[in-house]
Amino acid sequence: MSTELTQLVNAQKDTFIKVCVDDSIEFDREANFALQLLNGNDYLAGIAMRNKASLQAAITNVAAIGISLNPATKQAYLVPRDDKVCLDISYMGIMHLAQQTGAIKWGQAVIVRDNDMFTLNDIDKPPEHKFNPFDNQTIRGEIIGVYVVVKTDTNDYLTHAMPINKVYEIRDRSVAWKAYMKDNSKKCPWVTDNEEMIKKTCVKQAAKYWPRRDRLDAAVHHVNIEGEEGLASIAEEKEVQGEKLIHGVYKAGSGSSGTMGAMESLSVDMQNLLREIADDVKAVMGNPQEAYGLLGELSDSNNLVDAEEKTALWSLFNSKERSALIKARDEMKVMA
Repeated sequence: MSTELTQLVNAQKDTFIKVCVDDSIEFDREANFALQLLNGNDYLAGIAMRNKASLQAAITNVAAIGISLNPATKQAYLVPRDDKVCLDISYMGIMHLAQQTGAIKWGQAVIVRDNDMFTLNDIDKPPEHKFNPFDNQTIRGEIIGVYVVVKTDTNDYLTHAMPINKVYEIRDRSVAWKAYMKDNSKKCPWVTDNEEMIKKTCVKQAAKYWPRRDRLDAAVHHVNIEGEEGLASIAEEKEVQGEKLIHGVYKAGSGSSGTMGAMESLSVDMQNLLREIADDVKAVMGNPQEAYGLLGELSDSNNLVDAEEKTALWSLFNSKERSALIKARDEMKVMA
């Protein structure tokens, strides 16, 4: 089987090179990583031989997204799901792409436990999270949430926090979790790698608010199609919200909107309210201090206390407008 797998993987070289979006992703290295994964897992190898098209799509997606199967980096893996070989991108892989493409300067995803000290600060400031990293789980308490904080290329901080019940609502909708609940002999990443999955869920949500980059969008889109369970059905050509999935390979389009990404989790009424507030503030941006004051007044009068709502509102301003608002805030603090 090893020889057949080697031939099958190597047959993808021309397609791999043709669609590769990152020169640092070399076919020979990735082919070796893929074969290591396949030869080290008889179940995965068996699926690869039965469903060769899924293996071809998974390997080609490595090139099209620009992510590595290098086990040392823990960015992506080949995994068996629904009798297919699937490319699984970790939360570290998503954040690596965000940094590599310049969407963010740095970022981290962190679990929050019951006895930790956690404070979510102003929208453009990182949160405060105090705990002893050497304390065990019993001392720190149960998991109560997770957050992702990043610093953008314009030096803005963006923080997305999720209570654990919201994370588990997403988990409960996954096919893998449902299968595990019916038969706990089935392996499930929510059981074997619970904290990693919690972080990954938050990173996927947070990425909606980051500056848009095609490769980053491709990775998040791919993960969302998988739904933690597997690749979408391989189609010759399938339109996906203005973008294309061709021969199982995602091709990032240019029609996605950062604003829509940040707003889509909110109700239509809330989206309309936030747009009205942003329009009112932008109307007086000629005087940044007046604009910042109006932003605060409208946020207070409309009771915008939810972090997700505030982040979505912030995303409606471009980097120049955000910088002007932050500068105005600092100037007003000095005068006060």
